[in-house]
Amino acid sequence: MNALKLAVIGAGLIGQKHLELVAANAECQLVAIGDAQPKAAALAANYGVPFYQDYRTMLAEEPLDGVIIATPTQLHAAVGMACAERGIPMLVEKPIAATLAEAGSLVTAAEACGVPVLVGHHRRHNPRVQQARAAIQSGGLGQLVGVSVFFTLLKPADYFQVVWRTQPGGGPILINLIHDIDNLRFICGEIESVFAMTSNATRAFAVEDSAAVTLRFANGALGSILLSDATPAPWSYELTSGENPVYPHVPENCYHFCGTQGSFGFPQMQFWHYEKPEQSGWLHPLATSCAPIQTADPLVAQLAHFCRVIRGQEAPLVSARDATKSLAVVLAILESAQAGQPVQLDNI
Repeated sequence: MNALKLAVIGAGLIGQKHLELVAANAECQLVAIGDAQPKAAALAANYGVPFYQDYRTMLAEEPLDGVIIATPTQLHAAVGMACAERGIPMLVEKPIAATLAEAGSLVTAAEACGVPVLVGHHRRHNPRVQQARAAIQSGGLGQLVGVSVFFTLLKPADYFQVVWRTQPGGGPILINLIHDIDNLRFICGEIESVFAMTSNATRAFAVEDSAAVTLRFANGALGSILLSDATPAPWSYELTSGENPVYPHVPENCYHFCGTQGSFGFPQMQFWHYEKPEQSGWLHPLATSCAPIQTADPLVAQLAHFCRVIRGQEAPLVSARDATKSLAVVLAILESAQAGQPVQLDNI
C-alpha cells in the first residue's frame, strides 16, 4: 500500500507537532509545507520538502492525498473550502472555524464536493474518553443525572506576553473549554441550553480568567463547569489525563459523572455503586472499583484514523458538521455571559 501524500498548512506550534507525527508514520509521506511566514522555509528545508507561502499555489502544484490545516482559526474555512474545491480530504484543527457562518460555509462546500473533513478534537481518540462514553451510552450508570467539570489551573505570567491572549477571544473559554465541551457532547449527548457568568477580577484583562457555566443536556441531565486559568489547582484535563507530557501529571479527576445506578470519576475511571439494590441510599456504604486504565497518544491515533478516512475505510470520528455543534455551544456560553441570561441552542 502506497504511503499517502500529505501536506501541512500552518507551521506554528500545533502544525509542527503534526509535521513530526506525519514524518514518523509509515502510512504517510510529507510532501509540502505551506505557511504565510517566510521563516517556515527553514522548517521545510529540514524536512526536505517544498515550501509554499501561498497555500493555493501548493494545492495547484502538488499531487496530494490529504491536507492538515493548522493555520490560525480565522483561516480554517477559507483554506478548507480551497481543499474541498480540489477534492482533497482534510484534517482541520479545532475549532472548525471562527464563526458559525464560516463553519457552515465549509460544511456546505465539503458536502457538495463529497470531500471528507476530520476536525482535530483529538481527545475523542483517547481510550479513556472512549471508555467514559461507553459507560454512559451503555446505561451502566443508569439514567444520567449530571456531570461536574473542572478546568482549573494556573497559566504563568509570561503566557500573557502574547497580547491577543489578553483580549476577547483569547481566553480559556474559546482556547481551552471547547475541548471539554466536545468531550461532554461525545460522552453525554447533545447540549440544548447554557447559562454562564464570567469574571476578569484576577488579572483585570479584557478577556475572562474565570467562568461558571450551567448546562442542560437533551436527555435531561444537568452539568456544571468551573473554569479558571488563574488558580494553582490540579483539576483539569491537562493535568489529570497524562495525555500531554508537557504538563506534570496528577492522579486526580476533572470530571464526575452521576447516574441513577452509579457514578464515576474521570480520568481515574473510579466507579461507585451499591452492591445490593435492596441496600441503597445514603445510610448504606458505597462500593468502589476502578476500570483498567488504557493509554494511547490520541494525536497518533487521530493521524492513523485520518489515513483510514482518506482511504475510505472509515467515516470521520469528528465530522465538520459535528464539530460545528461544539463551536456553537462555546459561542453560546460567551453570548450567555455577555447577555446575563440562558441561551437555547438551535439545531445546527
